[in-house]
Amino acid sequence: MSGKARRGVKFAHRMGNGQEARRASFGDATADQDSSHSVEDVVIKNDQPITEQEKAAEYEKKKANFITRTLWTFVMIFGFFTALFMGHIYVLCIITYIQITSFKEVIAIAAVPSRERDLRPTKSLNWYWLASTMYFLYGESVIYYFKHIVLVDKVLLPLATHHRFISFILYVFGFVFFVGSLKPGHLKFQFAQFGWTHMALFLIIVQSHFIINNVLEGLIWFFLPAALVITNDIFAYICGITFGRTQLIKLSPKKTVEGFVGAWIMTVLFGVFLTSLLIRSKYFICPATDLGANIFSSLECEPNPVFIPTTFTTPELFFLPPNTTFSVTFAPMQIHTFFWATFASLIAPFGGFFASGLKRTFKIKDFGHSIPGHGGMTDRMDCQFVMGLFAYVYYHSFIDFVQYNLGDVVQSAVTGLTTSQQIALVKQMSQYLVNQGVAEQDLLQCVNNAFSP
Repeated sequence: MSGKARRGVKFAHRMGNGQEARRASFGDATADQDSSHSVEDVVIKNDQPITEQEKAAEYEKKKANFITRTLWTFVMIFGFFTALFMGHIYVLCIITYIQITSFKEVIAIAAVPSRERDLRPTKSLNWYWLASTMYFLYGESVIYYFKHIVLVDKVLLPLATHHRFISFILYVFGFVFFVGSLKPGHLKFQFAQFGWTHMALFLIIVQSHFIINNVLEGLIWFFLPAALVITNDIFAYICGITFGRTQLIKLSPKKTVEGFVGAWIMTVLFGVFLTSLLIRSKYFICPATDLGANIFSSLECEPNPVFIPTTFTTPELFFLPPNTTFSVTFAPMQIHTFFWATFASLIAPFGGFFASGLKRTFKIKDFGHSIPGHGGMTDRMDCQFVMGLFAYVYYHSFIDFVQYNLGDVVQSAVTGLTTSQQIALVKQMSQYLVNQGVAEQDLLQCVNNAFSP
């Protein structure tokens, strides 16, 4: 073998003039190197003994980082529960902020500033994709959950009835602009950015949008899965450092099988206990019909059957004395919580493993510095995105029950009836209310005069 370095192979620690190796990104020659090495693998290790001053400096650095991390942990806990108790609209604002920040962090990984300066529309186009995607998703939720408001408003009605077409046109404009901005010599970078942006939109914006729908269905569908993920993360750390021995996955060397299993058991127990508390509060189990409600509001709704405690009795068994049975009373939601806690413990962590693999690919420690001491927002939310989507799918598959509400009736009347049929419906409903003694006879006269030619 020749002593010369192979052509096309670069080493990050051999960059001249003492420059520090830049993290890999799209368009770099080093981006395709073995991504199984972390940042520490490309740093020259000093074999000289560490002095007392260096030890002291390292200790102070770790101490400052621990204090900062602890402080911001309490800040996040306080902010989270403050928004949770202030009402649905504040929780939605936090989720929106998390969406935008996480998208910004993931997009920044693949950014190449020198090329973005030559292709100025690239960065603007990324934000356009984000805005058009959020317009579509948020519009879908508003129309679905607040149709009784938007479908009777003169200004909002056209936007609601043609929402999907408007969203499609917005995407088409972005697509045409992207194709028109393609430049020879930059095609690989531009198409890589196009694919990277759409991946970020799907994995972050679309997944986290289902968390917004969970909030509108009832705060329990948002708070419970989020709490299960956090609980599992805490107990995985505690169980791992206590009796962890067997490595779980190479992408995260500190994860152990013992910590994985121990966290699952503790998460199930905590989830069942937390569920028994949450189902007692109408504030958590009622859908968001009033975005101005808070923890002190007296919300009223018909509880979902899964929240109602039920007594289950075993049949008489041949090996027991006659008339001997056993009974237990619990809410069916506690059974569902077992499956939620299992998913949060055994499947959701793979969202974190995916994020770890992504960071190793680009040789970075954190996605960003949005949260002092904790890294980026994406570092804290990687498992929550997967869990939020699971909670949405599970709820609509096994828990949600069909019931008609005012919004459904209004939507059917507005979109399914002609104007003359709508007038006839109003007259017949007026007649019905008068016959039931709910309204005075004068109502019929007023309605007939209002629609008289």
